Amino acid sequence: MALIAYKCPRYKVTVVDINPDRIAKWNSDTLPIYEPGLDEVVKAARGRNLFFSTDIEDGIRSSEIIFVSVNTPTKTFGTGAGMAADLQYWEKTARQIRDCADSPKIIVEKSTLPVKTAQAMQRILTAGDYKNRFEVLSNPEFLAEGTAISDLEHPDRVLIGSAETPGGLKARDELVEIYANWVPQARILTTSIWSSELSKLVSNAFLAQKISSINSISALCEKTDANVAEVAKAVGMDSRLGDKFLNASVGFGGSCFKKDILNLVYLCRYYGLDEVADYWEGVVRINEYQQERFVINMLSNMFNTLAGKKICLLGFAFKANTGDTRESPAIHISRRLVEERARLVLTDPQALENARTDLKDLTGRIDYIDDPYAASSGCDAIAVITEWQAYKALDFEKIYGSMTKPAFIFDGRNILDHERLFKIGFNVFPIGKPALTHFEEAAGGACR
Repeated sequence: MALIAYKCPRYKVTVVDINPDRIAKWNSDTLPIYEPGLDEVVKAARGRNLFFSTDIEDGIRSSEIIFVSVNTPTKTFGTGAGMAADLQYWEKTARQIRDCADSPKIIVEKSTLPVKTAQAMQRILTAGDYKNRFEVLSNPEFLAEGTAISDLEHPDRVLIGSAETPGGLKARDELVEIYANWVPQARILTTSIWSSELSKLVSNAFLAQKISSINSISALCEKTDANVAEVAKAVGMDSRLGDKFLNASVGFGGSCFKKDILNLVYLCRYYGLDEVADYWEGVVRINEYQQERFVINMLSNMFNTLAGKKICLLGFAFKANTGDTRESPAIHISRRLVEERARLVLTDPQALENARTDLKDLTGRIDYIDDPYAASSGCDAIAVITEWQAYKALDFEKIYGSMTKPAFIFDGRNILDHERLFKIGFNVFPIGKPALTHFEEAAGGACR
């Protein structure tokens, strides 16, 4: 919404939220989320045509187009628990729009939602004694955290789904007109509303599938002394496949991939497509397997015990350039290391506050330190969890000198210079590549 205000000064954009603390931060110099480029966009438009408020009812009444971007987490209770989307916040919002609106509105679904949700929203909006005409559109986001502003400014596509009715098509054209202020017409794709809703789930599922595919191959590479980076390069040069999302790692995280795949699995099972559901559920299982495999690799290569050993995790966010830790591989890895009675030290440029919340039940068993040099001092091992570029530039000779010997590095993102680390003295264990160790024999790793 901030970018719409930034790109379209003639539109007044009001962002409303029930959380007064969050709105206060949006109106301050310290925004509630970290995203490269966001500060500049917000500060350029705020007070001009971009406003933040807790007055939801006024926001509904005074707007002609309402973008609904409420949280749709995975259900934790009842039928569909662990897979289906929890739509209670979405339904409350739909009812509030219906009750507060005093003129016709275009309602735009921005949240990731199951297919046919727009139909349910239309039924809620038109239930009972209503006087206003509502048109519901689907306009899912395809941005990625860390590059969100660039993704919004230069999108691969803007997808708008509408009902094939005169009112639906007119509403669709109004939304197209907004995006056409900065997006080339050829990149604005219009579809049926059902295709739009499903496309968001399927897009995330396909991206996650590529990550799980290369991660499954990384396990085979380690057993056969192949190099997963070389395999990925050879595969990625096939124009039919492309090289994006072929970097082996500790696994995917974030608020979308797992949630959307499980939602897709639930839909498939609901419609009796069990074989299709099993296929997509396998993508999630491989991701969980990769995280567990990373922990087992640490255990087996550090003399089959982590008890009392001090381990530094470089990074906790699910990816670089964000403080978001939702579904981060670091959460599972941290908990498993603590289960193995390791002493854990976490460091991250943006995510330590969220890490404290995610692991609050482990208070006293984990240290949180901003400075990576201080965090790694006295440690037996370092595990790279997040691909922050700053970690590449660290002085690893200095770090090695401060660590307990033998010193280990487990590169869960394959971002470091492994040969150089080995020459410094580290025992190096990448993902999907032969290990570089100073032992005559190393369980699970090649000897050098």
